Amino acid sequence: MRTHDVTNQVPPLGERDLLASDPGLVAAVERWVTPQDATEAAALAGLGTRAGRAESRQWADQVDGAPPVLRTHAPTGERLDEVEYHPAYHRLMEVAVGAGLTAEPWTRPAGTGAHARRAAGFVLWSQVEAGHLCPVSMTYAAAPALAAEPEVAARWVPGLASRTYEPGLRPAARKAGLTLGMGMTEKQGGSDVRANTTRAVRVPGGPLAGDTHRLTGHKWFCSAPMSDGFLVLARAEGGLTCFLLPRVLDDGARNDIRLQRLKDKLGNRANASSEIELDGAWAVRVGDEGRGVRTILDMVTATRLDCVLGSAATMRAALVRAVHHARHRHAFGALLVDQPLMRNVLTDLALESEAATLLGMRLAHAVDAGERDLVRLGVAVGKFWVCKRTAPMVAEALECLGGNGYVEENGLARLYREAPLNSVWEGSGNVAALDVLRAVAREPASLDALLAELEPARGHSAAFDAAVEACAAVGVAARSDDAPWAARRMVEQLAVTFQAALLVRHSPGPVADAFVASRLGGDHGVTFGTLGGSLAPAAAVPVLAQVVPA
Repeated sequence: MRTHDVTNQVPPLGERDLLASDPGLVAAVERWVTPQDATEAAALAGLGTRAGRAESRQWADQVDGAPPVLRTHAPTGERLDEVEYHPAYHRLMEVAVGAGLTAEPWTRPAGTGAHARRAAGFVLWSQVEAGHLCPVSMTYAAAPALAAEPEVAARWVPGLASRTYEPGLRPAARKAGLTLGMGMTEKQGGSDVRANTTRAVRVPGGPLAGDTHRLTGHKWFCSAPMSDGFLVLARAEGGLTCFLLPRVLDDGARNDIRLQRLKDKLGNRANASSEIELDGAWAVRVGDEGRGVRTILDMVTATRLDCVLGSAATMRAALVRAVHHARHRHAFGALLVDQPLMRNVLTDLALESEAATLLGMRLAHAVDAGERDLVRLGVAVGKFWVCKRTAPMVAEALECLGGNGYVEENGLARLYREAPLNSVWEGSGNVAALDVLRAVAREPASLDALLAELEPARGHSAAFDAAVEACAAVGVAARSDDAPWAARRMVEQLAVTFQAALLVRHSPGPVADAFVASRLGGDHGVTFGTLGGSLAPAAAVPVLAQVVPA
């Protein structure tokens, strides 16, 4: 008797086109991206193909298995303060930057769908490996903040928008492409950046152009410390102010930035999140003195949008792996995908993934369209909900593989470690929920803009229409004394109804109907895989086929 015959094992995922195999994303691109020329369309299609290659997955495995290493000193004792990355990290960055996923959309003409095109690319490439996209995201998000200081923006934005990836520490003016990081939080404040204690002292005539200061303090989280510069907050004479902190000064000298340690994180291992000390480091003011939080808000909104997009990508990658497994694995006499309870689970996960992707793409289109009110509220709502749903969704997808899902080599374990990050980054759940309350209470036009998105879907069902009325009532509820207690519930109502409206308007009928019945109509339990009787097992087949074609 041979004991090592291999049977009933699922074949490797194989190479696949991540764009062509995602009908919802294809439709969103066709709807919201205006093809500027055949080259741009071909580039996005090419990124989808490249994201599905075995080579790209190998790069992801390599950077996850060999995290960055901090080198504080040279062998001769001089300070280095450098981070050493696996070569695969630079390959991933080359593709991301070369695909225009950094600040390029801010330099493109309005009406071309540049932000939506970039969002689609971000969703595709995030499915390969999420960690290296932290500096990509921050480089994208820095441009609107730098716009507060036109002279600084003129010097930096062209490099941030470049499709050339050029690592190494050199003055910004001597590089063809630049990346930017961020250092807002401090150990005593966390999300409460107004508690920051880093001090900024004006010193005119320093080795930088602009209103120069020297910064002294400590930043608890500074991501991507090999970036060419960082946007940071520090307390100047007139109050908390935003500054651009270059890594290398204009004269070629290293700035006084000391890397104290790298964070040992649950996931996101390819990204070097660091703790830094500023010892009289040179920086240039961005925006008005004392208005640092206001200056940085546009950057926060852009990075929160990437949190939504990145989480949607994580969901999609997990869903594809779960469906692939179920389509090839037999148990109890049948393929898993043909068994009613597994089909319930997979269909439920597919609905969640589709709604997340559509919401992220709609918000990116809102940036293109200049819909500031919708962006203000919609991004905060999406940041809370989509990022919050990612961890339980990925956990359920992992469970579809049984014990195999808990093994690192299939990729789901890495997705599971990655899943909570975006819910924490750029404001955890409570911070995002309270931000939604502030937006509704202080900027009522933002709620009006979101409600306008719901109106075209009215009449779909009684459940949907009731949900719209509940959303309209949020405007009053957000101003009540007990609003903070109920903040999460109000944000959930806005988020799920917004997603439902988008699905009703833009997705195949079976997908929209199932989402509304389960998420708004009460035909759902507490966990995934509890779709009710309104969606019979046979009816789940077209839903799954629409989201993840065989």
